[in-house]
Amino acid sequence: MKKFILGTAMALVMSTAAPAETVGVSMAKFDDNFLTVLRNGMTDYAKTLSGVTLQVEDAQNDVSKQQSQIQNFIASKVDAIIVNPVDTDATTAMSKLAADAGIPLVYVNRQPVNVDTLPEKQAFVASNEQESGTLETKEICRILGGKGKAVVIMGELSNQAARMRTQDVHDVIKTDECKGLEIVEEQTANWDRTQGADLMTNWLSSGIEFDAVIANNDEMAIGAIQALKAAGKDMSKVVVGGVDATQDALAAMQAGDLDVTVFQDAAGQGKGSLDAALKLAKGEKIDKKVYIPFQLVTPANVKDFVTKN
Repeated sequence: MKKFILGTAMALVMSTAAPAETVGVSMAKFDDNFLTVLRNGMTDYAKTLSGVTLQVEDAQNDVSKQQSQIQNFIASKVDAIIVNPVDTDATTAMSKLAADAGIPLVYVNRQPVNVDTLPEKQAFVASNEQESGTLETKEICRILGGKGKAVVIMGELSNQAARMRTQDVHDVIKTDECKGLEIVEEQTANWDRTQGADLMTNWLSSGIEFDAVIANNDEMAIGAIQALKAAGKDMSKVVVGGVDATQDALAAMQAGDLDVTVFQDAAGQGKGSLDAALKLAKGEKIDKKVYIPFQLVTPANVKDFVTKN
């Protein structure tokens, strides 16, 4: 009788215990300041959740490698998949792989090309890119008094965020308040600090004159700042803006070199994507698009953001 009671009690405990859940995560690349904060935010949050295990892989900016990782996750029968896409135009095939396998999939940070037609049990967690470039460019326009010459440094053109942030710049410049701004150069530096510095060095060597640098992210803005300072330029006479509010960017702002950035909550996106994946794995309904707001950062409020990213 005692054995029966003990066995019944153990069965009850096992039936009420939370099931273990494994989530496969494919990041576009580990070697990126912003994406590192996002990844750490996700993994740190997972440590606070009972029975949740993350299997995190580095796609090394290779689309085929990322697709193979998704296939491996499916073969391993993970409960859900989170993808930070290498190429946002390649997500339709990734969605089909997961949908055919019946495994929930959540895209994080970079908007998939099929965001408006995602299959069931799939979602997108990020910030609305229409806000990022808009906030950045409006503030630069305000600082310049609505007129001047600007150069635009774009991210990877295969990435929806780069295209959207650049379109934001053009949209702001079309407004009555900012139509005195002129874009004199616009090229990509692929989100990279070194490429941003090289691009700026080339522009300076070509004798291009400008009053502002509008970069799609902080890494490229910092690269541009390094090149400007190496050329002996007076940073008080050049307005430089970026997006992400990374710790390096905030330090540059506190040093008086960066004038504008936009806080994108990397850790919050990481946490939000894991929450979404776990809810979908449990069969819960969630919004197809989950947005975490951007916030403008300037020298006036930079101290409020120093510990956030």
